[in-house]
Amino acid sequence: MFNGIHWLGHASFRIELGGMVVYFDPWKCKNPVPADLILITHDHHDHLSEADVAKISKPDTIILCAAKGIGKLHGDVRAVKPGLSLQVGDALVQTVAAYNVSKVFHPQKAAYVGYILTIAGMSIYHAGDTDLIPEMAGIACDVALLPIGGTYTMDAAAAAKALAVIKAKVAVPMHWGDLVGSRKDADLFVKLAPAGVQVVLLGPE
Repeated sequence: MFNGIHWLGHASFRIELGGMVVYFDPWKCKNPVPADLILITHDHHDHLSEADVAKISKPDTIILCAAKGIGKLHGDVRAVKPGLSLQVGDALVQTVAAYNVSKVFHPQKAAYVGYILTIAGMSIYHAGDTDLIPEMAGIACDVALLPIGGTYTMDAAAAAKALAVIKAKVAVPMHWGDLVGSRKDADLFVKLAPAGVQVVLLGPE
């Protein structure tokens, strides 16, 4: 845990700030805490887990999801695409682009998203499954959650280059330690990160 940010492994996080519980891409949740808000970047099984969403949902949970995944979910589900700004309770949620540049897994036309969550005075950018893309130049945040595993996303070197573009104070690597990516990738990300950016390696909870 780091300042209310809990890494649940892979690309899954639970944020506990400002009296709210917010999840990014809940998957393999071992200790489910009921969610006020669930943010899902895209419809792949390791990001949109119907079982995990059901496990942490309550009657008033709000779920935001890239449009392609809407049919898999139940409850107060709202479709999103890049470029939106929504107020959900005390949280401001902005959606940003997330896509591959030279891979086929996450095409730009699919309109998958990353999120910038601003809550209790902290802004947290969850990049989703993405490569280093031009849209990152417009992102400023306190904490950047960036994929480093390669294969389906940026690798550690590209993620470090992304940090040079994103205005972030702190970076947390994700999308490693399960399916793709290893501690070696995380250590390389720490080594290559630009001066002035604090990199925090979290252990999965």
